[in-house]
Amino acid sequence: MMSGNEAIARGAYEAGVKVATAYPGTPSTEILEALARHSEVHAEWSPNEKVALEVALGAAQAGARSMASMKHVGVNVAADPLLTASYTGARAGLVVVTADDPGMFSSQNEQDNRHYARMAKLPCLEPADPAEARLYAMAAFDLAERFDTPVLLRTTTRISHARAPVEAGPRREPALGSAQEPAHEPGFVKDPKKFVMVPAHARGRHPVVEARQERLAELAEDCPWNRIEWRDRRLGVITGGASYRYVREVCPGASVLKLGLAWPLPRRLVEQFAAGVERLLVVEELDPFWEVELRAAGIPCMGKKYFPITGELGPDGVAAGLARALADWGVPWDEGLGGRGVESGAGPSAAPTAAPAIPARPPVLCPGCPHRGTFYVLSKLKLTVMCDIGCYTLAVQPPLAAVDTCTCMGASITQAMGVELGAGREASRRTVAALGDSTFIHSGITGLIEVVYNGGAVTVVICDNGTTAMTGHQQHPGTGRTAQGAIAPALDLEALCRAVGVRDVRVTDPYDLAATEAGVRAALAHDGPSVVIARRPCILLDRRLVRPALAVTADLCNGCGTCGRLGCPAIEREAEPMAEAKAERWRARINTGLCVGCGICRQVCRRGAITAPTAPPTASGGGD
Repeated sequence: MMSGNEAIARGAYEAGVKVATAYPGTPSTEILEALARHSEVHAEWSPNEKVALEVALGAAQAGARSMASMKHVGVNVAADPLLTASYTGARAGLVVVTADDPGMFSSQNEQDNRHYARMAKLPCLEPADPAEARLYAMAAFDLAERFDTPVLLRTTTRISHARAPVEAGPRREPALGSAQEPAHEPGFVKDPKKFVMVPAHARGRHPVVEARQERLAELAEDCPWNRIEWRDRRLGVITGGASYRYVREVCPGASVLKLGLAWPLPRRLVEQFAAGVERLLVVEELDPFWEVELRAAGIPCMGKKYFPITGELGPDGVAAGLARALADWGVPWDEGLGGRGVESGAGPSAAPTAAPAIPARPPVLCPGCPHRGTFYVLSKLKLTVMCDIGCYTLAVQPPLAAVDTCTCMGASITQAMGVELGAGREASRRTVAALGDSTFIHSGITGLIEVVYNGGAVTVVICDNGTTAMTGHQQHPGTGRTAQGAIAPALDLEALCRAVGVRDVRVTDPYDLAATEAGVRAALAHDGPSVVIARRPCILLDRRLVRPALAVTADLCNGCGTCGRLGCPAIEREAEPMAEAKAERWRARINTGLCVGCGICRQVCRRGAITAPTAPPTASGGGD
């Protein structure tokens, strides 16, 4: 049993991948983690996705099969080398995994990265289950070398994280070479007209890309990844990826054209399929990518009229859309089409069976999260907080309610600079940029240089918890470890900030609220750019960081709710009967099963009602 991500890693391993690069990002993270377990593969966490792709491109140009994996918004960061790599190609297979996130389970948008395949003029494979994920990963390397092109391998959250049986095979070491050049020894071979994209050379490469597109389009007509499944011809469905599985579950009797090669489209195969069915539907998540292409080619079809353009489809969404379409066409949803709507005997308008309600569980900062102290202080000071993407972004929710913007990795610092320019220098006295250590390394450093170089006075708060926490505690250049566990130099954030010209750099402990507040106030008062590094390891890194749980002295608690403003899940409210008033009053209670003894609540309680046990803490100090 493998997840789709594990299956992609397995397929790449079996295909002989030698270099794997990535930046952590749900839903793609586990690909690199799985590859890092193989000693034959150099697997690394890169500072960001652009770097990851450039390293993989260089390795492929030197003759090593390489893979760069990232979530969909990571491709935005890597777009610059991606589009030019389409011109240069490589000497060995280069595969770029884009893991899209329909439904935005962990993302700031739900862009459809099939558009990148069309824009960059690259082939795009899209598996429908983990077994296909392994096979398509292997095929992607062969395809890349056959056509001298990077290949996009697109997944979605459902494919990335679903688990299914996958048949693994042995690793094979591919012979170096391609259809464009004979077998050769590893190593970089100079070829300026191919690899040096000055305008004169790039003009010569563009026709090569266009000719390759034509050859790829011919391949799409008769390749194993695109297939027609003839069944009931009253309804034909063009689909692919996770949507293919939904269609097969909901309407197993319909004829289907499954597009495993999402781009380029097999126009003649589509025309053949469209001519063989009475009505044609396109079922695809997110954008009407295929539908628009088919309509532009003069092929009548319907799609987004019945299926939403936002969010995941899922079996229920597909069933509802099919029911509406068939009702409009007067086609009965009978035994010929099968699936949902038949079992209930209610015909095509039957609503799918509602799933049982699941209690909402909104994400919150963990008990003992060091970010809680930092953002409590920022909220208390009523600052405008330009934020980045990470665990700390959860501080946008009440009761902290301390986050005012979140756009993309690194944008906190540059947007704060924009606030200063747009609202005046005095606005910087009430504005901070907040981002994590991994995010700062990813794309915050250049923003800090922007502030220093252009005379800004932005205060930057780096929430340094010693890991890339939100995606599962991956290493980064500041942790002192590589993706494969080797000891590495740890980036010195204080020295880096001073090196780019920041004179006011201070380190605070977010568990010490008074010191953190004093540090932020002093940084805001500094006449120039300033950096506050709020440093404490993530509480989940090491159980030795956990201290004995705190307790509430009932006689001292008056239920003021101050401790509740921290938003800590370990702080609860309980009712206490008041017999003389025939009423109830509220008081705080510490859930000892959740409390990790950080002591932040003890600092905000003015009545001293929250106390620590007399036993010494189990340990303190850093993580791994």
